[in-house]
Amino acid sequence: MNRLDARTRTAIVACLVEGNSIRATCRLTGAAKGTALKLLEDLGTACAEYLGRTLRNLPCKRIQCDEVWSFCYAKDKNVPERMKDQTGVGSIWTWTAIDADTKLIPAFHVGTRDAGCACEFMVDLGGRLRNRVQLTSDGHRAYLVAVAQAFDLEVDYAMLVKLYGSEPAGEARYSPPKCVGIRIEPKLGDPDPEHISTSYAERSNLTIRMSSRRYTRLTNAFSKKCENLEHGMALHSLYYNFVRKHMTLKTTPAVAAGIADRPWNMGDLLAVLEEIEQKQTAYR
Repeated sequence: MNRLDARTRTAIVACLVEGNSIRATCRLTGAAKGTALKLLEDLGTACAEYLGRTLRNLPCKRIQCDEVWSFCYAKDKNVPERMKDQTGVGSIWTWTAIDADTKLIPAFHVGTRDAGCACEFMVDLGGRLRNRVQLTSDGHRAYLVAVAQAFDLEVDYAMLVKLYGSEPAGEARYSPPKCVGIRIEPKLGDPDPEHISTSYAERSNLTIRMSSRRYTRLTNAFSKKCENLEHGMALHSLYYNFVRKHMTLKTTPAVAAGIADRPWNMGDLLAVLEEIEQKQTAYR
């Protein structure tokens, strides 16, 4: 990648974190598509490394989890026969967690919706927390073994199962089915019934879909490679946690959680990449 000046880098990243596609970002900034993708790859890798190193020993008390569906290359029904067994093609699920108090996203995992990815996600999440937490998820059964394995039973865990009516038909088919009730299922420990909820996690999923074009439904901006989806999610997580002020908190989740002393700006975000580039230069 040709060396970009700071203004162009900032413009590209600002477009990406505000929900623009790669091609729209190129039209707005004048950058080449390959340049924008290379910056996303480098910055996404740097963001993932920074989040993995910094989001540790977190003082969270109430965690909510959910999964966001998306797809790479093609939807399942359109995946060519020769690629059906290929990893990272077709339906992709992003497992997310959010702290109900500080709105921090402590962990995420991009993969399939099976028990293996559930365990990877939960082990990663559990390793980032300082204290025993109350955990709520939806009714996906893969969470049961994953939570027990990750927290060694030292958790207050409940499932919140939503009950839906019939699927909408006709023009309303793109609207979600109506929720007609919920069922609360305590699983481990002694979860407080007043805090058994996935509302913040579901709202966080909406923020992801609005802030990262790769997750926006009914567009052609979906990821063609799973690696780019991971880079995009890492960039979103760092921006959301450290730069973007939460409307309710009036500050960033990282400040609310005590892991940053002030809200970041875009220069601080890009400094994460510059730090890694400087280390790479020094090693050469």
